[in-house]
Amino acid sequence: MKTKQPLLTDAFGRAHQYLRISLTERCNLRCSYCMPLEGVQLAPKSHLMTHEEIFTIAKTFVENGVTKIRLTGGEPLIRKDFDRILNQLATLPVALSLTTNGVNVDQYIPLLKKVGMTSINISLDTLKAQRFKEITHRDYFDRVYKNMQLLLEAGLKVKVNVVLMQGVNDDEILDFIRLTEKLPYTIRFIEFMPFDGNRWHLEKMVASEKIMETITSHYGEDRVVKLKDAPNDTSKNHQIKGAAGRFALITTVTNPFCDSCNRIRLTANGHIKNCLFSQTENDLLSLLRSGKSIEPIIRKAVLGKLAVRGGMDDLEKLKNPDLHRNNRSMITIGG
Repeated sequence: MKTKQPLLTDAFGRAHQYLRISLTERCNLRCSYCMPLEGVQLAPKSHLMTHEEIFTIAKTFVENGVTKIRLTGGEPLIRKDFDRILNQLATLPVALSLTTNGVNVDQYIPLLKKVGMTSINISLDTLKAQRFKEITHRDYFDRVYKNMQLLLEAGLKVKVNVVLMQGVNDDEILDFIRLTEKLPYTIRFIEFMPFDGNRWHLEKMVASEKIMETITSHYGEDRVVKLKDAPNDTSKNHQIKGAAGRFALITTVTNPFCDSCNRIRLTANGHIKNCLFSQTENDLLSLLRSGKSIEPIIRKAVLGKLAVRGGMDDLEKLKNPDLHRNNRSMITIGG
């Protein structure tokens, strides 16, 4: 008798235990690599998942093997019912995590601790107040930096996501590394990735090799320690010898980690994306609202996942704008 393949295992044998849920397409910052300068067409509120629908869909994924859920956006903390969503998800047997720009996170620290969250990802691309304003078109640097410190004081682990761009913030690599010398931050350098409307080109990306060269040239190779990476980890983790914190490289462009990918994404309007770079998606929300089972569509989406970056398995394909055009902007996918 043939054994039925688990719902969340794809054609390459990858089991998906990690669900990333976007709560909103809106954000209180305007970073151009995430949101096109001209803005995006936002889905009407009626097309977005309610807190009950988020819980119902998440519960289905958990029943089929998901053990970790990350809440993203847009900026998830601007959703007015965030506390209700988080409290509901906390009743499921999963590890919960959050990616935020940090502007309002101080208001939610007691709630985050109450539900057992231990680690928060903060998106911060510069340690300079004026540059922060230029990148985000908002003047919130001091607020975000203070909130990062408050998270540490509250006993939460803080991972700082830094998208490096040539001529924008690539001169701050060592500034971020120095931050780890005294404070237990994990700085995660992320290669600039192409999405609809973000005007990506390869020359604007700072490759992980260059990042490591900058760090080892300053500290010396003997002081840069390679750490053991967790299973299915997207980041290659390192530490400066004797430092309180650590740093990591996320090499989505130059050295993708697709062979061990265990992540699947749910957009704010209830569509499942089997890969960050996929140009196709499947509508779970409409099916749920019609009273039908969403499991067949989940299975279809998972089995349709390609081996590498939505089919862009080399840099030449990645450089082809036609292969990004039918994908969403980052802000409407979820980080």
